[in-house]
Amino acid sequence: MFRSLPRIMTALLLAFTASLVAQAPSATPAVPPPPPQTNLPPRAPLNPSLPTIFVVGDSTASNGADLGWGSHLGDYFDLTKVNVANRAIAGRSSRSFMDEGHWDSMLAELKAGDYVMLQWGQNDGSDLGGQGSRNARGDLKGDGDATQDVMQTTGAKSGQLETIHTFGWYNRKYVADILAKRATPMFLSMTIHNSWRPDAAGVQHVSLDMRFGPVMWKIAQEDHLAFIDMAPVEATRMESVGKDKASLWFPKDYVHTSAEGGDLNAQSVVIALEIAKSPLLKYLKAPLPIPPDAVTATKTSEDSLAANMAAASVTPPPRPAETPAAAAPATPTAMPMAAPAK
Repeated sequence: MFRSLPRIMTALLLAFTASLVAQAPSATPAVPPPPPQTNLPPRAPLNPSLPTIFVVGDSTASNGADLGWGSHLGDYFDLTKVNVANRAIAGRSSRSFMDEGHWDSMLAELKAGDYVMLQWGQNDGSDLGGQGSRNARGDLKGDGDATQDVMQTTGAKSGQLETIHTFGWYNRKYVADILAKRATPMFLSMTIHNSWRPDAAGVQHVSLDMRFGPVMWKIAQEDHLAFIDMAPVEATRMESVGKDKASLWFPKDYVHTSAEGGDLNAQSVVIALEIAKSPLLKYLKAPLPIPPDAVTATKTSEDSLAANMAAASVTPPPRPAETPAAAAPATPTAMPMAAPAK
């Protein structure tokens, strides 16, 4: 278990830090689809007298009965003091979760004093829904006010001309809607892919995706919101056991975890909350030990997020009209240590 993982050797951490700072563009394969969503657990009724921690995201948080980290998060909280409600849905992006009406449904549950964990990015690099679309869940890059009108050929708005916004626009809408309910929004960095790259010394490190995190970091800094950086905590855990053992937590593909992997990711979220000194700590059953290397890795990750924040505010020109040939995955900027996900 993560609670008893040994500390990474100092030399390995220094190599990891150096490799994280030196960035190089790298193509990432298209995110695999989530497994069939069967045996989903029924939603337990929420105690209306308690605050609720809502999880909003994709299949890395909700996948089958217990494969996403959101299914395990409640195990670490005192449920006599707080509800934990996993409202993530496999295969969704910040845009499609809204398009399909899931956000409106969750807002109907939200009340003053609640908390909402927002974790997006895994599917936001998908296509925009035009001709040849596979899923219509992509959005425009960056945090600007750019829009693009695309006639939808699939998805919830098939046959309609949809105005598509930037990734930052959708996330700012989430924040505004949550604050309007007098609840508390917080961003989470994406879970890690089982994707490894060697540093200059040949030491393998997982890779950190810098396409979407800097946008969420930028919004968090500007609006004084919490950014819970679980990715470097997870990466530290994976690197502490090595590529072969870490790969056992990804039995189906490089994105989706086993039940054990989902539980370990939930622990990473809790430890990231502790590192951030989140107000949610008062609801924990008990604190989890914080590996010293996770603290150092979090600081390095946050420095990288801040360094990439300026680029996050720049929105490229609108994409050309989608065609079947244009449906290839985008090329992200990868950083050794933690990667994209679904």
